[in-house]
Amino acid sequence: MIDSRKRQFLLLSVVSALILSLGWPRFGFPGLLFFGFVPLFFIEETILNNREKFGRFHLFRWVWLTFFFWNGLTTWWIWNSTIFGAVMAIILNSLFQALVFVAYHFVRRNLRPMAGGPLLLIAFWIGFEYLHLDWDLSWPWLNLGNGFAAYPRWIQWYEYTGCFGGSLWVLIANVFAFLTIKAAIKRQKRLVLQNGSAFTVLLVVPLVVSGILWCQYTEQGKPIDVVVVQPNNDPWSEQYGLPTQNVVDRLLALSETKTDSAVKYVVFPESAIYDDIWLDNIGSPESIRKIAGFVKAHPQVAVIAGVSSYQYYGKVKQTETARRFSHGDEFYDAYNTAICIDTSFKFEYTHKSKLVPGPERLPFPSVTFALQKIAFDLGGTVGSLGTMPNRVVLGHSTSTPVCVPICYESIYGDFLTGFIRNGAQLIFVITNDGWWGHTAGHRQHFTFSQLRAIETRRDVARAANTGISGFINQRGEIIAESTYWQEAVMRHTLYANTFLTFYVKYGDYIGRLAAFTSLLFLLLAISMVLRHKKNYPLK
Repeated sequence: MIDSRKRQFLLLSVVSALILSLGWPRFGFPGLLFFGFVPLFFIEETILNNREKFGRFHLFRWVWLTFFFWNGLTTWWIWNSTIFGAVMAIILNSLFQALVFVAYHFVRRNLRPMAGGPLLLIAFWIGFEYLHLDWDLSWPWLNLGNGFAAYPRWIQWYEYTGCFGGSLWVLIANVFAFLTIKAAIKRQKRLVLQNGSAFTVLLVVPLVVSGILWCQYTEQGKPIDVVVVQPNNDPWSEQYGLPTQNVVDRLLALSETKTDSAVKYVVFPESAIYDDIWLDNIGSPESIRKIAGFVKAHPQVAVIAGVSSYQYYGKVKQTETARRFSHGDEFYDAYNTAICIDTSFKFEYTHKSKLVPGPERLPFPSVTFALQKIAFDLGGTVGSLGTMPNRVVLGHSTSTPVCVPICYESIYGDFLTGFIRNGAQLIFVITNDGWWGHTAGHRQHFTFSQLRAIETRRDVARAANTGISGFINQRGEIIAESTYWQEAVMRHTLYANTFLTFYVKYGDYIGRLAAFTSLLFLLLAISMVLRHKKNYPLK
């Protein structure tokens, strides 16, 4: 009997992983996500109803197997940039997800019938996704709401809920799909009708609402012509091997082909300039002077470019991430930076603050400080990068302030709302997606910008060194996109919007509520266990 159960659980675990993986963007069908957790619900309920046969942590092995395969099948491409990073991302993220499911199961075991059945998983899962956004091991790539990124017609209501609305949609649909199938297996016709009707309504109503919003929405704001440049430098052999002057000359030559008196912004990708740019003397490097010359020739233009920058501190270590010069006792910080160069020559800048765990920031630096020297940084530096505490918008001198998320930052919805509340009217994503090769990685990353467009109702211009550059409108619709691994320069008219959506104003309120609810239930379950042990101590 046990062996047959194992085979059944193994099959259900693998099926769940396949469903979730086949539903993932860019080429998956997100409708599958509405059924991805159903096999796990059957495993969990079987173990719950046969507690005398299964240990408290028996569920862990099966749910971890599901999430390990899901993470591996959808994010295996990390391997192309760092083998260690891929192994750690896949193992750790699947471990965290499995522990969430186990915590949900623990509460159900100890609070029945108070726990509310499988509906409780909604709070636990969304609470985990929310807390996973803001700690040293943050990796929200597989947050369920991201799964609809390539289908913007389905999720126009993200302007009210953000991606957590999508996670809520997926999870509650899974619950009623499970209840419907379970009732059908037991031949409970009334419950099949009730739960099946609820499942249908839960699917159809959001789609109808989104369709109405899609048809009614029109671009808002003043028109702004923007040029994006994709130089197509191979990050492994060219990006940091070519003289930076050659790279800048190529960027400017491409820009000239599309720039005229109507263009207001030219956007270069992440790490387009890798001179040693010290923030106390930004205008000195030759690369900056060349771009300044381009701006003088086109005085209506502001250039946004990714640079590697540094801040000198002298003999005082002023930040946690400050590093010591190899020869001497003085300190400095290294940053992944976006800089704005216009005719004011004020050189506004913002630093990347959502850093990739491992390559750009070692988790828990007070503990892992000794490993700083061997950290491999994709941006060309060693050790943890510095960050910026405030959400700084660029382009004030142009009268059209912009938000410039750098690479990984573009997957954090609530993080970007801080820039929008500070006045950003457009979003310019600058990135370098060539590390992963021609895989799903750069395609998934591109589609996540569609989510940011809907949440904030901001047009998006995206400049990639290698990957996909392009434009996305306020409905999350792709207007134009480049071809992978090809040099490109593109121009389009975007609309600088000043309206603040409900989501921009209130952020991840769904995530905050879910985190509070799940923690409350977890504490109640723990207190119940402790009280039971006190009343019935082991002899």
